[in-house]
Amino acid sequence: MLKKCLLVASLASLVLAGNVKMNLNAKYGANNFHTKGAEKFASLVKDYTGGSVDITVHAGSSLVKGNPLKAVKDGTVAMTDMFIPFTSGGGKVFGISALPFIATSYDDAFKLYQISKPAYEKTAKKWNQKLLYSVTWPASGFYSNKKLETLADFKGVKTRTYDKNSAQFVNDAGGNAVALPWGEVYSALRTGMVNSVITSSSSGKDGKFWEVLTNFTKINYAYPLQAVTINLDYWNSLDSAQKDAMLKAAAEIEKAQWEAVKAEDKDALDTMANNGMHISEASDKLKKELAIIANKMLKEYLSDANKDTKKIFEEYRK
Repeated sequence: MLKKCLLVASLASLVLAGNVKMNLNAKYGANNFHTKGAEKFASLVKDYTGGSVDITVHAGSSLVKGNPLKAVKDGTVAMTDMFIPFTSGGGKVFGISALPFIATSYDDAFKLYQISKPAYEKTAKKWNQKLLYSVTWPASGFYSNKKLETLADFKGVKTRTYDKNSAQFVNDAGGNAVALPWGEVYSALRTGMVNSVITSSSSGKDGKFWEVLTNFTKINYAYPLQAVTINLDYWNSLDSAQKDAMLKAAAEIEKAQWEAVKAEDKDALDTMANNGMHISEASDKLKKELAIIANKMLKEYLSDANKDTKKIFEEYRK
């Protein structure tokens, strides 16, 4: 109750004559693709509301060091972006986009997102927030010091993974999954704590992985989502015109970012290659071996999923 009262008081101080100022916590650095998207979103909101809603984006998780869902729920921060599969509290639903080889293209990933969106919105609402928009990362692949050609190449590899699904995948493939915050990955690669990473081309570019690793194998593991949410108390403090303007901006930036991610992927791959990273496609043999693991994981995932989650996959496969 005390937190609620403090939040109401905070909102009252922020809302003056219809003008609202809010902070948006961005998980990654200022040059990251998703952070730039959040900046564009904030700019659109300001334009579409005639300046009555002013959102300041804070890069590098400078406002939220812990769980973003909890931070927005409590009103510690009005808005945040979050890597959905890694967000504690999202349950099985938030793991959908990071299941291996469910989506194998950007079109697949967008279709899966549209079908899953109501479930994401329902989960966000349980955490006192509204989902505004979500955008995929470039497909996840494997960074290592050798090209991964068969399942045998995973043996003994210490891989930084980004969620429960990717950790299980690496372990089932014969490697050793290691959980690390993103900010510690580069130094862990330097010291040998890990010698492999499963992540996107964009993250490899941002992390300058060519300085510590030599190969990127494009296995197209998954197309995980990054989402932006707003605290419901802040949302409800807006008038109808401001809400409409924010939803318009969210829809516009979501559409633009889903197209821009393809260019981001190409730019990231080109940047890494130009800096000496060896980029290679996964062999047919490796794809077949990894598909066996992926199918096993999906069966396990669905075995105790509720009927709404199961329906998502039924509809996706139509």
